[in-house]
Order: sequence, then C-alpha cells, then structure tokens
Amino acid sequence: MLHKGMSKSQIEEVLREKGDFVKIDHLTKFLREELTLDMKKFVCLKLAQIYEKVGMFDNAATMFHNVALVSIAYTEKIKHHLKEAQLYIKTRNFEKADEAMKKAMNQANASQKAEIVFEIKRFYKRQAEVYESELKRNNATKVYERLLQMNLSEQEKQEIKEKLLDLYEKLGRFKDVEMLKRGME
Repeated sequence: MLHKGMSKSQIEEVLREKGDFVKIDHLTKFLREELTLDMKKFVCLKLAQIYEKVGMFDNAATMFHNVALVSIAYTEKIKHHLKEAQLYIKTRNFEKADEAMKKAMNQANASQKAEIVFEIKRFYKRQAEVYESELKRNNATKVYERLLQMNLSEQEKQEIKEKLLDLYEKLGRFKDVEMLKRGME
C-alpha cells in the first residue's frame, strides 16, 4: 500500500506488478493524503496515463486538468490543458474540450494561441478520421460539424464540407446533402 513519505521510485516499485484497476485504486486513495505539489502532480499524471490506457478518457481528462492546476510553468499548464481537450474530443464532449482549450489560451501568449488553435483543429480532424476508418460515420459527422463551427480557412472549410457530403450520402441524410450543397454554391 502507498503511504505518505514514499519516493516516486518506491511508488513505481509497489505498482509495478499490479493490474491497472488496482493501480487506480491505490493511486486514488494515495491522492487523498496530504501530498506535496510535486507528488500530487506525479500521482495525477500516473492516474491520467492509466485511465487513458484503459479507455476511461473522461477520468484521464480530469487528471490532466488537475495536473495543469498544480503545474507552475505556463507551458506545462498549456500542454496539460491541450491533452485534456484532446481526451474530451475523443469522448465527443465538445463543450468540455472548448473549456479546456480556453484554459490553455488563458495561459498563452499570441504565438502560443495560434499553435493551440492549430493543435485543436488537428485533434478534431484526427478523431474524425479515426471514426471514418472504424466506419463510425455518425460520430465522424458530429466531429466534422463541430470543426466547421471553428475559425477555418476557406480551403479547410471546403475540405470538411466535401467530407461531410460523402458521409451524409453514406448515412442517407439527403436533406443535409442538399442543404450543404446550397451552402457551398
């Protein structure tokens, strides 16, 4: 069992042979103790990695949010909020993804803000492509529709609309096809 005063290497050693859900249990209980900021950050990162590995993306996003809260450097805060947003995009929780993106933007300077927007768009596109490859067309459609609401270049908008047209046709959403075609003229 984990207890206050253990080093990171000792924690790693205790967890080494355990299953993922036992690790989650031990780390969650350990997190309730009074820990230093560094140790809290370490435990939250461990939990986030395990949650992501087992597909519990909402929990992983929450842990990355917690890591961002206890991080001191702005670049670290931005990195962890971006990871939080990426995980929320995976769960199609776009409102929380937007909140995470705003938190990252609040920590950023002008050039970093442009990079954050670029990364978020990339996350959305990548997730939509994953859904397409898994033949989860309805999920891909929702991601592309959300992406269209973002500040995109005309070329990006055109590419997304073409993908949406194809998906709408495959899903039999012919009213949406007609509406989108009218919007493209």
